[in-house]
Amino acid sequence: MVERLAERTRGPEPQETIYDGLRRIDNERIKRRQEGGIVIKGKELGWEQGRQGLSKYYSHDGIWDKLSVTGWRIFINRIKKHSGKHVHQGGLALFVIGGSGYTLVDGTKYPWEEGDLILLPVKPNGCEHQHFNDSEETPAEWMAFIFTPLRDPSGVEFLQKEDHPDWAGARTNTKQK
Repeated sequence: MVERLAERTRGPEPQETIYDGLRRIDNERIKRRQEGGIVIKGKELGWEQGRQGLSKYYSHDGIWDKLSVTGWRIFINRIKKHSGKHVHQGGLALFVIGGSGYTLVDGTKYPWEEGDLILLPVKPNGCEHQHFNDSEETPAEWMAFIFTPLRDPSGVEFLQKEDHPDWAGARTNTKQK
């Protein structure tokens, strides 16, 4: 009689279904939000000179994995003389936190001051806009609130038409007050 040796082999690993993968991703996202930052300390953030002006970013796509709430781009723009000029579909709010000035939207002047809310309209071909400060001594500041899940389906197109006068093409990140 011949003895048989049976070798036990491992079967293929079960593959994650699309449904299970989506549940895993959702659970990871929920966990990140539960553990994410709740208070963002402005004094710990630097200012960055960009094409639109001097800005301080509180929330943006690059740090959403560290925050308890995602989908928001929130930043302050400091306007010494004027911002850059650009065109996009609008659909965002700018809360004026200091100073006074005006915004040109498609050539129409809209004055604002501290405590005002600037709403950029959603338009099929976007709205061209640029912000101006009234004071030569004191910068004006507004804080932008952009909810990207509503912005993205509007067919976001962004066209920079004129750079901020201090833009030199290099990224800078400084601690300015």
